[in-house]
Amino acid sequence: MEVSAEGFVRSLPRLRRRIRRAAFVAIDAELTGLHSSFPQNNEPSLFDSPVEQYLKARQSVQRFTVTQLGLAIFSKENASKYVVHSYNFFLFPSTLGVRDVEFTLSASSIQFLSHYGFDYNKFLKDGIPYMNEVQEEVLRQHLLAGSWKFHSSAVDRDVLKKAIDEVTCWIVAAEEEETMILQDLNDCHVLEVQLVLRQALQNVWTKPLGNKKVMVKKVSPQQRQFLENSSYDHCQKELVLLSARGFTTLFQTLVKAKKPLVGHNMLMDLMHFHDKFYKPLPESYEEFKRNIHNLFPVLIDTKTVTKSMQKNYLFPRASSLLEVYTVLCSSSLNPKDPPWPVIALASGCSRYAEKKSPHEAGYDAFLCGSVLLMSAHLLLCRSTDDAVEADPSFSQYLTVLAEYVNKVNCIRGSISNINFSGEDAPCHHPPVLVVHVRGLPGLNERQIYQEFKGLGRFDVRRLSKNQFILLSNKYKQVRLVLQYYKHHPNLQVSVYRHWRHSPFVNCLLQVSGVVALWSLLAFVLGGAPSCSL
Repeated sequence: MEVSAEGFVRSLPRLRRRIRRAAFVAIDAELTGLHSSFPQNNEPSLFDSPVEQYLKARQSVQRFTVTQLGLAIFSKENASKYVVHSYNFFLFPSTLGVRDVEFTLSASSIQFLSHYGFDYNKFLKDGIPYMNEVQEEVLRQHLLAGSWKFHSSAVDRDVLKKAIDEVTCWIVAAEEEETMILQDLNDCHVLEVQLVLRQALQNVWTKPLGNKKVMVKKVSPQQRQFLENSSYDHCQKELVLLSARGFTTLFQTLVKAKKPLVGHNMLMDLMHFHDKFYKPLPESYEEFKRNIHNLFPVLIDTKTVTKSMQKNYLFPRASSLLEVYTVLCSSSLNPKDPPWPVIALASGCSRYAEKKSPHEAGYDAFLCGSVLLMSAHLLLCRSTDDAVEADPSFSQYLTVLAEYVNKVNCIRGSISNINFSGEDAPCHHPPVLVVHVRGLPGLNERQIYQEFKGLGRFDVRRLSKNQFILLSNKYKQVRLVLQYYKHHPNLQVSVYRHWRHSPFVNCLLQVSGVVALWSLLAFVLGGAPSCSL
């Protein structure tokens, strides 16, 4: 089901009820970009500490925005059946505020989403507004002071100008209590037109009539003041804030419900959740972790789960979420006793049962939640020699998933996952390689990267004038390089040994050697020291 700005308010009560009744909620976000190229060297690296990785990602999150958010609400209908309501929310930053929101587009991300049929018109024209708590508080203060403004598009300005022209022409000859009707306005324009008219003209009153219409009434200043203070005003400041808050209202429902939140490679999704709907991302990595854990105490990243299953079980390797889902659905993995839980798409979301829609946020959220249920079921069946009861509860699934809870996958960094409920565990990477260059002066990190990229993806860092460090997250790539460059005339590759290759250790040894040599010379030339009273 697709939800745009026009239908969001109508859908909100139903969405809230479904979230409260859910067993868990799966999410996915499509973005205007992933890794910012500004500043340079901002892409994640295996050399990055958790703090460095977070700060790089933070810069990207601050530059890009969410185009589409997928929400798949999994509810347990009976003992062995989960019903899924899957939604696509097109989002667009609120244009009601003090400052106009700016964001960046990545050409590769735009091209990627376009390839999969993403509708940018719905994002730009029908996106649901949102704002974080800081933006909301600023808007609240300016609404009280009457100094707010819309940051409208050219199309919106034309609609507003037409409405103002109609009313100003009409009001000249109109009598008090006389009314007129503005028609053919969408849900967003209904509020904007009223606010703009009331700010521009002190002798009018407005009221929405439904069906994309607004009633305009000529009133006296005294009546205007009375109506503004009445409880029937459809443009009360709290209602204006509610409209500007938009999707953030549903985000707050998710936070209050405290349902397990499931994603696939969900770190960037969580960072955008924090930045766009909660508060601007803090500079402190630890503060970010605490905030997310307070918002969502139970996080499950299916990438973390399936990575572990690939290592510990006969589980074929799969890179994308769709590939993981396809592997789990294969007959070779399907347990017979008891079989997978039934996962049924609700009637309004049946399109996903008939057609694959990869990289559509609602579809990917559905896949993610389904992968969670199937993975948990498989782990439960293999975790005990005893027979598993016919219809396991979701709490049993959470128990068998306990070691993965709150461990969110890091795509590339010095740790394999971020632990949102404790200390991050160190990552066990393949051995570090050192490249010693001979006879090729002036090589830089980029040239070394190009040299080795045919054998795998290596991160490169200069160690000394003629030495470079290579890091990979795959043992196979390390073995290939050691084998291929065993007899290379110019590039000698070996496993890094701290005592042998560290510049600090080498410097210390050199200094120690010089001190020892001078001590020896002093002893030989000066003879044994004498002591006199």
